[in-house]
Amino acid sequence: MTKKFRPITPSQRMLVLPSTAELCPIKKGPEKSLTKSKRRTNGRNNLGRITTRHKGGGHKKKFRIIDFKRDKLNIEAKVSSIEYDPNRTAHIALLNYKDGEKRYIIAPQGLKTGDIIATTEGAPFKIGNCMMLKYMPLGSFIHNIEMRPGKGAIMVRSAGLSAQLLARSDGLATIKMPSGEIRMVSDLCMATLGSVSNAEHSLRVDGKAGRSRWKGIRPTVRGVAMNPVDHPHGGGEGKSKGNHPQSPWGQFAKGFRTVKKKKNKMIVKSRHKK
Repeated sequence: MTKKFRPITPSQRMLVLPSTAELCPIKKGPEKSLTKSKRRTNGRNNLGRITTRHKGGGHKKKFRIIDFKRDKLNIEAKVSSIEYDPNRTAHIALLNYKDGEKRYIIAPQGLKTGDIIATTEGAPFKIGNCMMLKYMPLGSFIHNIEMRPGKGAIMVRSAGLSAQLLARSDGLATIKMPSGEIRMVSDLCMATLGSVSNAEHSLRVDGKAGRSRWKGIRPTVRGVAMNPVDHPHGGGEGKSKGNHPQSPWGQFAKGFRTVKKKKNKMIVKSRHKK
C-alpha cells in the first residue's frame, strides 16, 4: 500500500509515500538501550576534503543497533513493535526475548506485533525464524544472509528484497540473489525466512527538492550546464552533445570497468549475463 496526497500544494501533486499502516504508533521513540549517536560526515574524509559529492545537511538521526548475527539459539522472542528506521529502507522489529534481553532485527514482510520467533536448528519454518542454510527447505525465500559463518548478515537486507535457496551439496548452498546472480555460500551460514519488509519503498516519489535535503542529499548540477574550466562537458554555444560521459576530473563513467576482473569461484552465474 502506498499513500497518495490531494494536490493542495505543488509539492503534493506528485508525492507518493509508503504506507505506515504496519508500523506501531510510537510516542517515546526507539529503545534507548539500542541506540547511539550518529555523527554526520557530509561526504568529507579525515582531512576535511570532500570525497563523496552531493552530501550535507539533513535531519538528525539516532543509529539503531541491529542484530545481524541472530546468535541466541533456541530462545523464543516476542515481537514488541514494528518501527521506522531512518538509517535504512526496511522497517525494523523490536524483539523481547524470554531471558529479558531486547534486540532489533530487520523486519520481514508479514511479521506482526505479538508474533513469536526464534533462532532454531530446524522446524518450524515460519517467517522471521533464523537458522543455518543446511536446515532450510529447498526453494525457501530468504533474506539477511551471511557471507561467512558467524560474521553476521551482509546480503539481502534492503526493503522488499528476497533471495531463493536453490540447492545444497558438499557443504555449500546455492542461492539466487535479487540481482539475478547465482552464487554459493557455506551451508553453515545463517539466514532468515521470508522477504524484507516495506516492499513499496521503490514506488516512493519525493515530490519536492526539500524532501531530498531532509535526507542529506544536496543538488547535482549537470556537467553540460557548467563552463569548460569546471567540467569536461562544459562550454559550447547552445546545447552541446557527443562528449563521453565522465566526471569533472576526466574519469570515464561508461565503456570500461573500474573493477579488476577476477574469477570468483563462488559465483555460479554473474548478474551481468542474461
